[in-house]
Parts: sequence; structure tokens; C-alpha cells
Amino acid sequence: MSTQNRTSPNLTEPLFGTAQQAQMSGSGPSIWLAGDPKDLKEWMVRGAAGIVTNTIVLNEMVKKYGQITEVTKRYLDITDKPVAIEIDGHSTEELLDVGEVFTKMSDQIILKIPATTYALGAFTELKKAGIPTFCTTVFSLPQAAAVAAAGVTHILPFCEPFKDVGGDPTKLIRDCQDMLENWAERPFITAALVRSVETAEAAIADGADGIIVFWPIFRDMMNHHLTDEWNSTFLNEWNDMNRASLLQDLPIRSN
Repeated sequence: MSTQNRTSPNLTEPLFGTAQQAQMSGSGPSIWLAGDPKDLKEWMVRGAAGIVTNTIVLNEMVKKYGQITEVTKRYLDITDKPVAIEIDGHSTEELLDVGEVFTKMSDQIILKIPATTYALGAFTELKKAGIPTFCTTVFSLPQAAAVAAAGVTHILPFCEPFKDVGGDPTKLIRDCQDMLENWAERPFITAALVRSVETAEAAIADGADGIIVFWPIFRDMMNHHLTDEWNSTFLNEWNDMNRASLLQDLPIRSN
């Protein structure tokens, strides 16, 4: 695999830099979306940081749309934001070779790789090449330390599996924050396998730099009964002004 440095002026923090740079610029936490490209299109213009896949989703999508490169093109066609494609394999060399197929497709591509010993070598080489990476299936602090040392861009602590067995779904996020607090250029801590608004809230409250959710969770994150009540109150006042013909200088489309 070529290790020529690759950067894109169209993609900005906090996607390709350090967590410290993101904090200084006031950006974050980032919300990354998962799902079918036909469902994601309308959500990509509503503040999402980018698209994230896994092999479960990709296996569903290839059965619907064809080859994995065709699925990737569909994701790239609906956004100019980063697209994290999960790859897998049996050696460092295979990961690098497979990854190169995707990184040649677009500067938007981020490579998402499960936490394995041979992934460590891939993260090191990909960092040299200037290619951003996600490390998934992180379930322990030693794993997080190892992939951070190897040069991964985003560590993805899994949340819901801990909740499924009665554990704290976001403890690992707090542990990673504590461990990496004084690093000069620490990776992002991006909460993965977030399947509920409650877990999303816990991850953000515990200091995650970002979360990965399916688009219905993103939609539901905006729901709150008090928000609904006050939105209705304010809209009624707005409509009252409109009915009184006091908004005539505005492009009102409906009453």
C-alpha cells in the first residue's frame, strides 16, 4: 500500500485532527450516522459529522445494492462528509491492501478496523499515510491504550453490550478520557453501538468526543415533552401574528 500523505481541504476538524484541536475550535461532540444510504440522505444536511458503517450493515446493503464498492459509492453520492467504511481481514498486509481500494475512491473515506493485534500494524502505517482510522470492538482500557499508541484517529468504545449484561455502558468512555487526558495529541473517543437516546445522553455527559447512532436515534434525540409543549406555545404565538397580518413582510408559507 502507498504511504503517500493524504489530506483533504474539504474535510475539517474534528474529523481529521486531534481531539484537542476540536475542543479549541469549539466543535463537537460529533454525531455520526449509520444506516441505509437512501434513509441517510435527508439527515446528512442536519448536522451529522459523517457516515459510519459496520460489516453487519454492509452485508445487508450489498444484498440490496450489489458489490461493496457500489455500496460505498452510494454513501459518497449522498454527502461530502466523511464516510467510515469498516474493513476486515486476516493480516496487516490484507487490511492495508483492502483499505487502499477504498481510500483510492475518495478523500472522504475513513477506514474502520476491528481491534486485533494485526490491526495495530495497519493503524501505524495508515497514520504515516495521513489516512484517518476508527478502531472498533474496543471493550477494555488496555485495548484502547494499544490502539492509541499505534496511531488510531478514533477509539470506538462499545456501549450497549455492557448495558445488556447489567454493566455501565459508558464507564469505558470515562476511563479512556482519564487515561488520555494529558496526551499531547490524543485520539478521539467516539462512542459506538449506541442504540438508545439514554445511552447517547450518558456517553455525551461522560465526555465522549462523538457518538455513532442509527438515524432514528438521531431523530429521537430531538424529542422531549417539554420541548413539544413550548414549541407549540411559540408556534401558536407566531401563527397569531400571521393571522393578524403582522408578518406580511416575511415569506410565510403556511399558517
